[in-house]
Amino acid sequence: MPTTTELEQGIREHLGQFSLHVLLVFATGLTIGSERTVVPVLGEDVLGVESFLVIGSFVVSFGVVKSILNLYAGKWGEEYGRKPVLIAGWATALPLPVILIFAPSWGWITVGNILLGVNQALTWSMAINAKIDLAGPDQRGLAVGIDEAFGYTGVAVGAWLTGAIAGQWSLRPEPFYFLAVVVVLAFLISIFLIKETVQYAQAEGDDDHHDANLPFNEVLKRATYGDRTLFAAAQAGHIENFVDTLFWIAVPLYLTSQGLGIAAVGVVIGVHSAMYFLQIATGGLADRIGRRPPVIAGMFLAGAGVLGMALVDGYLPWAALAGVSGLGMALLYPNLMTVPSDAAHPTWRSAGMGVYRMWRDSGYAVGAVLIGLSMEFVNVEAAFYLTTGLMFVSGAVVYLWMEETHPEFGTHEPPAPAGAGRGSVTED
Repeated sequence: MPTTTELEQGIREHLGQFSLHVLLVFATGLTIGSERTVVPVLGEDVLGVESFLVIGSFVVSFGVVKSILNLYAGKWGEEYGRKPVLIAGWATALPLPVILIFAPSWGWITVGNILLGVNQALTWSMAINAKIDLAGPDQRGLAVGIDEAFGYTGVAVGAWLTGAIAGQWSLRPEPFYFLAVVVVLAFLISIFLIKETVQYAQAEGDDDHHDANLPFNEVLKRATYGDRTLFAAAQAGHIENFVDTLFWIAVPLYLTSQGLGIAAVGVVIGVHSAMYFLQIATGGLADRIGRRPPVIAGMFLAGAGVLGMALVDGYLPWAALAGVSGLGMALLYPNLMTVPSDAAHPTWRSAGMGVYRMWRDSGYAVGAVLIGLSMEFVNVEAAFYLTTGLMFVSGAVVYLWMEETHPEFGTHEPPAPAGAGRGSVTED
């Protein structure tokens, strides 16, 4: 049996394993970032896709698969442990570079993005849960901030590097050789160097607490609509992914249509994603001041940056406003995810975060459809206005409904379990 000392939590106490999980989430970001700059332009210039809706279909397939598997990844992480799910996620990504290099049609790209959705759901879900397991409640915000910072720095580096490679050589195959190296190395690290962490979550909770060991269906209800704070977080997570989708679909096509070269487009998208590195600071900030303030500020700041990009012209203004929207995302992204982590009992925390991540990442699919429709039937700028408006409305919902969940000074109380207060008997 492990002793209490062996199960001591803290980032410093588990720096080696924590650092490996940081490296792996960086690799997860590199994997998706390798598609951000190149693939939409590949569809238009190489594969001859003319419809914005068809180009958006690869994000729809990604979002649907990732959102569903986020839900079950958390559940599987509780049942089987974090490591097996992590290994499965990297195994799924092994065929992806081959598909992107040799795809004869856009349908193959869409199939590849189904595999990407599986990879991102399983690997990123387990990366964040493992870090929270190791860090403990006192450093939860910092752990999430580090996870998201390095993950999205990976997205930025992948977008910039593949854009630079494509600018120097061609849209394929050269950018995807880099992707192949990343996937193989991450797969090997997951097998041979990563250790299991689920036991830290199991030791953290009190199994006799009334909120412990909720059935999966009850967790799904609680994290979706049974708790107003968790609903506010879920809808905000869903809408903020419209910004990510915009930078994946609309921004590359909009900037190239304005005469910007593919390497410069990679820089603009990279600036946006690079701001996510500030999540190290914003996650730690939320450990001190609470989750609500940075989430609310981030929703409105990200929306304002998106709006500004449609109103200005020129490489430097686009890059600067991409950075503004990225700063807003850095404020809201890790701290929205910390809300269900705070509100969930450790016995079902991974499943509860899986529900949040399901609703959040379904925003990729819904966002891709709505952004694609606005681009197809209005114009590209309409996608920017749509995303801005939804971010502002969603931010208002957070302001009105989301309570503070900080473990020390939060005001949020979980709903009473069914039957509480009716016919209860108190024993002396």
